[in-house]
Amino acid sequence: MQIKLFAFVLLSIIVTGCTTPGYTVHPRPAEARPLPSTPIYFYPTRGQSMEQQERDRYECYLWAVKQSGFDPGQAQLAPHQRVEVKPTTPPGSDVAAGAVGGAIIGSIVSPRHDRGHGLVFGAITGAILGAASESAKQQQAQRLQRHYDAVDAQRYAQLERQARDYRRAMSACLEGRGYTVR
Repeated sequence: MQIKLFAFVLLSIIVTGCTTPGYTVHPRPAEARPLPSTPIYFYPTRGQSMEQQERDRYECYLWAVKQSGFDPGQAQLAPHQRVEVKPTTPPGSDVAAGAVGGAIIGSIVSPRHDRGHGLVFGAITGAILGAASESAKQQQAQRLQRHYDAVDAQRYAQLERQARDYRRAMSACLEGRGYTVR
């Protein structure tokens, strides 16, 4: 009876070890997409002085920022907003743990004259269960990474829209003040 209780406790520990998430979320390295391009080239058509051009450019900049919600002078996506999902254990660790645990349990619960077969059967069964656990963890990590990548892509698309709106507002303002915009 004590052997079966010991086997049950050991099996519970192994199964609990196989249910850990298997991945962690880390900030993604800084090699992110570049910010949208926002240069506006404008030329005076009414003989505006350099001081007037600078004043008009600044006032149009403020107006375009207010209209679009986008300020090209500010960082839009901080590095800590981008994440990467990484495995917490090396590949094969669940398979190895399952094989070792299965071998131990197989040898314990087998009859005394058949322990060798129980050990092999337990090791194979444990390795199969470990591989299934590892595969499930990997699939879950990949789903989570795809989710974070989709959120990042949505943020970047929103940033692109705002940058486009900024360029449009800046161009309209400068044209309204007598400049040609390219």
